[in-house]
Amino acid sequence: MRSSRLLFLAAALLLGGAANAPPGPRVALAATPIARMDLPWWRARFEQKQAELRAHTVDLVFYGDSILQDWEKDGPAPWLRFRPVWSAFYGDRNVVELGFRGDTTANLLWRLQHGEAEGIAPKVAVVLIGANNLGRVHWSAEETLAGIDADVAELRRRLPRTKIVLLSILPSRRSAWVDATTEAVNRTLAGRYGNGGEVTYIDLTPVFVRHGALDESLFLDGFLTPPDPLLHPTPEGQALMAQAIEPTLAAMLGDRPHSWH
Repeated sequence: MRSSRLLFLAAALLLGGAANAPPGPRVALAATPIARMDLPWWRARFEQKQAELRAHTVDLVFYGDSILQDWEKDGPAPWLRFRPVWSAFYGDRNVVELGFRGDTTANLLWRLQHGEAEGIAPKVAVVLIGANNLGRVHWSAEETLAGIDADVAELRRRLPRTKIVLLSILPSRRSAWVDATTEAVNRTLAGRYGNGGEVTYIDLTPVFVRHGALDESLFLDGFLTPPDPLLHPTPEGQALMAQAIEPTLAAMLGDRPHSWH
């Protein structure tokens, strides 16, 4: 009986101490590898892309979300015909596009740690990630920056000879909070990676914002029935985006500059 009372007292003291202890460091989920293998389509795509990475020599890799995955669409509506633009810029290059609809920085980090940066030695890796951190899970600017930093660090560790091109989060029309957070993230990324070091940062905001306003004609979401908040560029928007990064890519690849039309 006495020993039982002592055990109870010890447990109470431990619980009391835990309750009064200062909180530990907050876990940054945006910088924590998170899989989506429970989704059949995501698992199938991940496995398909693993095979694609190992099917031939890879000089250029695009890592990101649905904005990159849209490159695979080819109509029938004109605002869904991305393949001609892709072919103009990347058709004759050894390139693999790894865009996954809905992915956050955390999902990309998991992918990088589970095969997307293994067995390849690309000259250039382009990263476009972060939009879903804001729209799907509402992670803060600080959390999203931690996630982008983690993705970049993982790429640099696994592909030390690969040149990394980090793209800004694209402007969108989803909410005032998303707008402000996007601007805060991009402003910090420019200060952190915009000095021309081992990572090249390119801000694509000027491609989609003209005279201080978002060019709605460059987003396909408005063509949907019913319309969605503006986030995904049309083929014309993607062409302008590709043109904006082309001088950097061509120089890094040692290739002639490509263009649309």
